[in-house]
Parts: sequence; C-alpha cells; structure tokens
Amino acid sequence: MSVRPAVRLVPFEPEHLPVVLPWFDAPEVQRRLGGREWPERELALRAAAREEEFRGRRVLRAHSFVVLDDEGRAVGQIGGDVYDRWTAWDPERERVLAEDRRRTMGAAYVVDPGRTGRGYGRAALAALVAAPETADVEQFVLGIEPDNAASLGAAAAAGFRPLTTEPDAEDMVYLHLVR
Repeated sequence: MSVRPAVRLVPFEPEHLPVVLPWFDAPEVQRRLGGREWPERELALRAAAREEEFRGRRVLRAHSFVVLDDEGRAVGQIGGDVYDRWTAWDPERERVLAEDRRRTMGAAYVVDPGRTGRGYGRAALAALVAAPETADVEQFVLGIEPDNAASLGAAAAAGFRPLTTEPDAEDMVYLHLVR
C-alpha cells in the first residue's frame, strides 16, 4: 500500500465553489452523488437550523470541508451530518428497524476526478476522523453503492469496516469506523 498523501481540511466556503463545482460534471461523480447541486446543498445545510429528525436520528450539526493537498490545492470535499444516534431505517414502512445510541456522523466525500487513485479519498476520511470538529463523534458511517470498488477500497484503507453486508432499499451498503 502506498503512503497516504498529506492533506488538511478547511471549512467549505462559497469561494471554493468555482474549484469544486466542475468535479460534479464528471459522469461517475454525477452517478454517485448527483450534479452541481450537491456542493451548493452542503453550503445551504451548514446554515440551516438543526435539531430536526432524519430517519429516527436527531441531526445535531453539519460539517463540510474542502480537502487540500500539501501544496494547498483542493483535491476533494468531505462532510455530513452529526446525529445523536445511528439507525437502520426501513423506507417502505418509514420506521426504525434498529438503533445504535453512539453519536454518529454520516459522511460523504468526493475526490477531484483528475486526482483519483492517489489515496486522497483514504486521506480525506482519516482527516475527517482526526478533525477537532468531530472529536465528540463516536462512530462514522458511510453509505456506498456495492459496485463502487474505489470508494469501498478507500474506506477500508482508512479503517472503515462493514456495518451491513447486503444493500438496503437505496442500494447502499454501510461501512463504519468506531473510535
């Protein structure tokens, strides 16, 4: 395994949009995360009122970061919501199937399509877990499509392990890292 590249996280700000938005034009990024509305949504959620409930979890706050390489170039974006707990959700019946009472962050990330395969996803995940802003988070959870080998590999290399093995109703498997 190669050495993890050095990265640092900075808060995602509107001035980062011109760099980040073109990443969402790539077909693979659109297929996995959607188009240019994704980073714009991240900015909006950061400013939104919190304490709402989502799938049986109380949203405590949101974090969104730009991932910078050792030369200060943006190479990725990572973020998500911090919840009071984690739940397994049944979307058909709209009910909680199981509950884990640990404070949990559900996260998603994107790597600049021109820089994939260099360890930036793994480095971004490790930086998120180590960030002072997430110091109170006990568990980090990623929902990944089972055919997304690159993201599954990055998550495993960053220490994430399977939380579920079968895809859910949204065709996601979940990986987690527990402190």
